Amino acid sequence: MVESSRASTSIDQFDWQLIFFCWLLATSATLGSLFFSEVMEIQPCVLCWYQRIFMYPLVAIFLAGMFPLDRNVVRYALPIAVIGWGFSVYHYLLYSGFIPEKMQPCSEGVSCKEVSLELLGFITIPMLSILSYTAIIALLLVVKKGINS
Repeated sequence: MVESSRASTSIDQFDWQLIFFCWLLATSATLGSLFFSEVMEIQPCVLCWYQRIFMYPLVAIFLAGMFPLDRNVVRYALPIAVIGWGFSVYHYLLYSGFIPEKMQPCSEGVSCKEVSLELLGFITIPMLSILSYTAIIALLLVVKKGINS
C-alpha cells in the first residue's frame, strides 16, 4: 500500500513539473512577444497577433492546472496550442517563400512576409513560435499519455 502511494506521488510530481515547464514556455513566449513589440518596437503582423491570441491564455490555463494539480488541463490547453502551432507553421512557410505572397492575410499595415528580426542569421519570430508551441504540445502529450495509462 505504501509503495502504491509513493508511486502515485512520484507521478503527480512528474506531471506537475511537466505542466510547470509548459507554463514557463508559455510565459517566456508571452513576455518575449511583448518585449519584441513594446521594447524593440517591432510591430506585429496579423499572423503574429493570431499566434499571440493562442499563446497568452495558456499562461493562465497552465497556472490554474498547477494549483492544485489538474491533469485535465491537457484537455483545454492542447487544442489551443495545436491551433497556435498551425498559425505559426503557416506564418513560417509564408516567411520562407513556400506560400505565395498573394495568399498572405496581411492586406494593410505590417506585412506577414517581412523579416523584421533574425537571431543568429536564421532564427525568425515565427520559428520561435513554432518551437514554443511544439515543446508545449510534446509536454502535454506526455502528460496525456500518463493519464491514459
